[in-house]
Amino acid sequence: MAGKIIQVAIVGFGLSGRVFHAPFLHVLPGFNIRKVVERSTSKSSEIYPYIQVVRDFENIIHDPEIDVVVICSPNALHFSQATKCLKAGKHVIIEKPFAPTSAEANELIKSAESCGRKIFVYQNRRWDGDFKTIKHILGGKYLGDIKEYEAHFDRFRPVYNPTGWKDENLAASGVLYDLGAHLIDQALQLFGIPKSIFADIRKQREGSPVDDYFDVHLFYDGFKAILKAGMMVKIPGPRYIIHGNIGSYVKYGIDPQEAALKNGEMPDYPGWGREMEIDWGSFAGVMDGAPINGKMATLPGNYSGFFENVYQVLINDAEMAVKPEEARDVIRIIELAYMSNEMKTMIEFRY
Repeated sequence: MAGKIIQVAIVGFGLSGRVFHAPFLHVLPGFNIRKVVERSTSKSSEIYPYIQVVRDFENIIHDPEIDVVVICSPNALHFSQATKCLKAGKHVIIEKPFAPTSAEANELIKSAESCGRKIFVYQNRRWDGDFKTIKHILGGKYLGDIKEYEAHFDRFRPVYNPTGWKDENLAASGVLYDLGAHLIDQALQLFGIPKSIFADIRKQREGSPVDDYFDVHLFYDGFKAILKAGMMVKIPGPRYIIHGNIGSYVKYGIDPQEAALKNGEMPDYPGWGREMEIDWGSFAGVMDGAPINGKMATLPGNYSGFFENVYQVLINDAEMAVKPEEARDVIRIIELAYMSNEMKTMIEFRY
């Protein structure tokens, strides 16, 4: 089946569909974007004239040519739309968060198995350059035994958007489901399932119906991971702060891919995802037995890795890079974080 082209439909062409999915599906040779569901506009066909814009989700469900459906709709619709796609014989790429609840995530996993289809959860931040660099540092034990890990996803949006669905009081809304899904997934990739969780979740913006700040602590044997995000951070602090018993790594700034994609750049030119040297993280540790103190070059990021894995899984039966069970565990930690916040106590991880 080498050389097969996977026919794709995208549901929704907001920020997610327009910025994080379509450019990669456009430039990668194994995919063809056949249809995009847009309710009232035709923005996708203005950028990609070969795309057919449709208004009805059911149109793609009943199209026998569609192999994969990319769900970029509001979080509250993920479960119902993914279920319909799976039952129609389509593979599914779902924007994070996977589903509003871990129970629904389990149902989707079972549905995919019974239908013989695959679910891919779009945890693209595994392909951020800074996170790839951290995996390299920790994998090499260059900081020794980790004692504290802190990751931030801070923004300055002091006024909530009453017309945006992410700020509506719907299932899986709020910053913990949005940005928290990234930070939790990264922590689980580095350290596995925590023993317990403690969370402080708040609504800092006046009138906000959903949470816009969180401080989640994941406790492991001998150390903890601190995950924070908020919308009231005018002056950003470090993105990552990692301390071990022989060194530290501190990183400011965010992977450049998102900004490039928002500017309309296509991810197929040499040097894509490379970070400027001024943004490299500060490193003090031991490499190959020698102490090092200075800047650590950031590995290039590339979200293409996610889509390349989708292709290899569907065509060559490769191992999934983002397993749906891992995405379900992220949702479970979010549920336990809300429980911890409500009870004002530490919660052991459990299903």
